[in-house]
Amino acid sequence: MSPLSVVLAGGGTGGHIEPMLALADALGRRTGPGDDTAPRITCLGTARGMETRLVPARGYDLRLIPPVPLPRKPTLDLLRVPGRVRRSVADTRALLDELAADVVVGFGGYVALPAYLAARRASVPVVVHEQNALPGLANRIGARIAARVAVTVPGTPLHRGEHVGMPLRTAISGLDRAARRAEARETFGLDADRPTLLVFGGSQGAASLNRAATAAADALTAAGVQVLHARGPKNTDVTVPPRPAGAAPYVVVDYLERMDLAYAAADLALCRSGAVTVAELSAVGLPAAFVPLPIGNGEQRRNALPVVEAGGGLLVEDADLSPPWIEATLLPLLTDPAALSGYAAHAAAAGVPDADERLADIVLEVATGDR
Repeated sequence: MSPLSVVLAGGGTGGHIEPMLALADALGRRTGPGDDTAPRITCLGTARGMETRLVPARGYDLRLIPPVPLPRKPTLDLLRVPGRVRRSVADTRALLDELAADVVVGFGGYVALPAYLAARRASVPVVVHEQNALPGLANRIGARIAARVAVTVPGTPLHRGEHVGMPLRTAISGLDRAARRAEARETFGLDADRPTLLVFGGSQGAASLNRAATAAADALTAAGVQVLHARGPKNTDVTVPPRPAGAAPYVVVDYLERMDLAYAAADLALCRSGAVTVAELSAVGLPAAFVPLPIGNGEQRRNALPVVEAGGGLLVEDADLSPPWIEATLLPLLTDPAALSGYAAHAAAAGVPDADERLADIVLEVATGDR
């Protein structure tokens, strides 16, 4: 029997690409190395997305299609979409035929829409995965023609959505924070036994988080709280003077290559609430103070709400984040081990560490017609 041909469409940003690659890894684990019945995986992307770097680095085949920029909301700009879509759908349909695709799995964005439409024309079944609590246009369209629809956040308003969770790398989903804590803190030059705050604003950093955290540095470290702060590679002006003798460390780095170790080192995070960030933190049981991005359509706030409502984190609006808020709200929590433990337990209860396997089950069921 020839191997199943699975086509994954998830280019553009890390929010689409990371769950796509986590699913690819999960599908690859279903058979042993060298087994010719393992699913044959092909990723779709465009020349301008991060997938041109991330997908080949993970060892997967990447095929490029013309991009189809989509408006975030239904507007008059939708009138331009058909012309943009036509060529991309034709090229994608040709690829699906060439690959003898058994199933197309889309993760939203400008790669997914032509993949959904091409799959429909080619009579290839579709699976949709939505990362955010507020779905984008491509997945709202894709859900109408999909065989199965998986969502990360419970209650996501998407047609026939099933709560599956966010597929994550096993380095994150399988992380034992307590077992790796000593190694992680040593890696970052932190003390072994102090309460630890992790500050990060995504791969590029976040100016408001940088300002508030560094301005609260004296109060935090004087109280014995150490900080691991990823400022973003371009934010070289974000610095903290050396700590006085006896104060806790405040470690500033440009970027965290090892998020698993960063999570293991921390007791609490101060961060944005992108879909992948929220899913990773809850999967590893790390509570957070979420600061939703104040622009866009509000999906970051919606992403964080289920974890916050479950007691696994706090929510503070970007305009309200300040050094006094950190001192009044986070500092008492960071110095209360029992409270931190409770938040961590609730965060873990809200997580779905096996979402990659759950989604792989759905994809294989659809691809083989077992549904």
